[in-house]
Formats: sequence, C-alpha cells, structure tokens
Amino acid sequence: MKRIRAFFTSANRSLQQRLAIAIALAIALAVAVTGVAAYGLTLVTVNNQLDAELVNVANITSGALAEDLENMGGIDTSTWRAANVIVMLVRSDNHTIAMPGRQLTLELGPDELAIARLSHGWSARTGVNSAGGLTRIVAVPLVDQQQHYALVVGRPLAPTLAILQTTGLSLLVFGGVGAAIAAAIGYVIAKSGLQPIRKLTDAVLSIAATNKLTPVEIHGDDEIADLGQTFNRMLKALESSRERQRQLIADAGHELRTPLTSMRTNVELLVADERQGMLPEGARSEILRDVAAQLGEFTQLVGDLVQLSREETVQPAPEAVDLREIIDHALERVKRRGPGLTWKVHLDPLYLVGEPDALERAVTNLLDNAVKFSPAGGTITVELIGDRLRVADEGPGIADEDLPHVFERFYRSEHARATTGSGLGLSIVAQTIQAHGGWVKAGHAPEGGAELIARLPGSPTPPEETVEDDEEPAAF
Repeated sequence: MKRIRAFFTSANRSLQQRLAIAIALAIALAVAVTGVAAYGLTLVTVNNQLDAELVNVANITSGALAEDLENMGGIDTSTWRAANVIVMLVRSDNHTIAMPGRQLTLELGPDELAIARLSHGWSARTGVNSAGGLTRIVAVPLVDQQQHYALVVGRPLAPTLAILQTTGLSLLVFGGVGAAIAAAIGYVIAKSGLQPIRKLTDAVLSIAATNKLTPVEIHGDDEIADLGQTFNRMLKALESSRERQRQLIADAGHELRTPLTSMRTNVELLVADERQGMLPEGARSEILRDVAAQLGEFTQLVGDLVQLSREETVQPAPEAVDLREIIDHALERVKRRGPGLTWKVHLDPLYLVGEPDALERAVTNLLDNAVKFSPAGGTITVELIGDRLRVADEGPGIADEDLPHVFERFYRSEHARATTGSGLGLSIVAQTIQAHGGWVKAGHAPEGGAELIARLPGSPTPPEETVEDDEEPAAF
C-alpha cells in the first residue's frame, strides 16, 4: 500500500499523468475482475453441463449393464468411443470392471467407492485417466441382486480445456486492449479536465512575472469555474488594496511635503541667524514656537497615517466596552482645547464589543472637528441615544457639495483649508466605525452648524446583566 501511495504521489509525475494512470488502473482492475469472474462462471457452467450429460449417459446405460455386469452389458466398444466416454464399474469391495477392448481406464478413488457402498446419490470430480489426461468423472449407484456397484462414467477434458483456454486468452487479449484504450481515454479526459487549472496556473505565473492583475476567463459553471471566480475576486480585492495603497502613499507624500518644507525653511533661518545674526529680537523665539507647532502637526499626521494604514478587521475584546466611559475620556481631553465653549452632553448607556483605544480616537476626532469649527462661546451638543452618537456644533456647517466627501482621506473643503489639520480625522472615524459594524454620516444640525451621527451596534445592558435576565430562577 505504501508503494502504491508513493507511486501516485511521486513528485516526478504530473497530476495529468497520475489521473491517467489511476483511470487506466481502475478500468484494468475492473476488466480483470470481470474476466476472472466470467472465466470462473464459464468453468462452473461447463462442468455442470458435462456432469449432467454424464449422469444422463449413466442412467440410460445402467439398465443394459445390470443384465451382464462382467461383460459391460455386451455394449460394443465403438459405441462408447463414439460417445467419447470411458465406462467402468467398481464394486463395494473395490473390485473394478473395465470395458472390454478399451485401452483407456479411469483412476478411481474413494468418491466412487463410497457411491458403490452407499448405493445413494452421485459424485462428480475432475480426475485423470490411465494416459494421464484430465477427465471429468461421474459415479452413480448400480444395484445388483447380490452386489452393490457404482457405474463410473468419464469424459476427457481436452476439448473442454481447449475451449476454456481460448476463452481465457480472448478475455486476456480483449481486456488488455480495453485497458490500453481506457488509458488513452483517461489521458485525454485528464488533459481536458485539467485544462482550466492549467490556464489558472498560467495566469498566476503571468501575474508573478508581469505584476499585472489580469483576471482569468471563466467558462462553465463547475467546481473549476468556481475556483476561477474566487481567484478573480481575489485579484479584484488585491487590485483595490493596491490602489488604496498607492493613493495613500501619494496623498501622504503630498501632505507631508508642506510641514516638512515649512520646518526646513524655519531651521535654515535659525542656522543663518546663528552665523550672521540677521533676525530681529524676538523673531528667533517665534520661529522656534512655529517649529514646535509644526512638529506637533507633523506627529499627528504621522499617527493618522499609521492608523489609516491598518486595514485588518477589529478583533473583538473579550469584555464589553461602555461607550459612555470612552466619550467621557474623550471629552476631558477635548475640552482643554476649547476653553470658551459650552458643552451640552446627554449619554444613555450603550455597551458593545470592540477596541477601546480605536473607539476613543474616533470619538476624539469627532469632538475635535466640532471644536475646530465652533465660534467663540458656541455650544457643542454631544448625545448618545440608543445606538446613535450625535455631535453637533454651531459653526458654519458643511456645504452640500462637500457632504459626500467629508470622510475621504485628505479631503478638505474650501472653508477648512484655512484651519489646521491633515484632513485624516474624519477618515479615521469612518474606518473605525465601519470596522465595528456601524456607519457614520454628516449633515446639517438644527443648531445651525455641522452634525455628525455615528451608529454603533450594541446593547443598553452589559452582557452580564443580559445573561442573568435570561436565566430562569432556580427551583427550591
């Protein structure tokens, strides 16, 4: 079995060769089993028919033989020769009587002696004659008035064996030809069946060589076609990911160029002042403060880019997250950036499974966006009702033409270009909310400014309380 498995799993054979060999062996085995069964059935049928003929001959001649046992009923030898039979008598004391004038006799055995002694039933076996030839031997009881005999009739098997040999040779030849034809058909079937896989392999090799994500052509609706469709979907997803990566790199390079250029200019001014003392009094400190602010903006931009580059699905934490606590922490941080603003906060309980750090960053970006565009002394409304988080301000709002684009990477409206920021904050919000199974949209607030609403699927009760409510009270 190990050798057969090694034969089929050999690395030197292609899948097409292994399939062709397997089909040929399976058909050859089926032909061999069928041939052996046919030969065996033919042999049994011939022997049964021969036994029936010999028993019939014995029954017909038994009456004539009973009149003169010693002379074999006086039947002429030519009659037995014409019937191609050898006739003998065996007495219960093992005395045998052969046919007069007949040179061939039978090699009798215990089966024939048992029929003579029992005088019941009949026996049939394959034995030999005095010339050594195979002979079919049948014995039937023959009862005399004083002794019990068995009439033994035999027929040489040479003609029958010749027929069986011809039959066996025919089965072998035609079976071999059938196996060869089956091997050829199996090779053609394997080649045709593996053609789609070969095309898929060529497509993969072409992609690896040219780096072009060209979809493969799909024909049919079988399992191979399903594999091709899955491969094309993978190529489409890979192309989309590659396009997003190129866009991110291009946008990041564009956005990083501005702060880097500004910082380089300021640093060159400081170096020139160090050599020539060209700056007026106080200008050096102002440039240093400008560099520090630009470094802070640069650091925030890099952090936003790292956050956006993470495209993996959020792995839920084993413990539920209380969204109210996340919003409270974000409010504590953001309120320091808008000291003159009024905050109107209403938070209903909402528990969900997710990453607290990512959620807090998203909520912080929502609040920062409201602070950035709120007028001095304005009011920011933060509401968590059901599974909706609403953040609204009293600023200039979002133009209708900008609403579809506010969550795109690096998108900044004409009004927002005068403010600080990288244009990535709301993109991070959208990515984080979607990763947690929710959505976010922008609109016009009744307060007059912008309104951002995020939906996060969750429950108003923590999992522990839900489990306790579902449990039935114990019976005492």
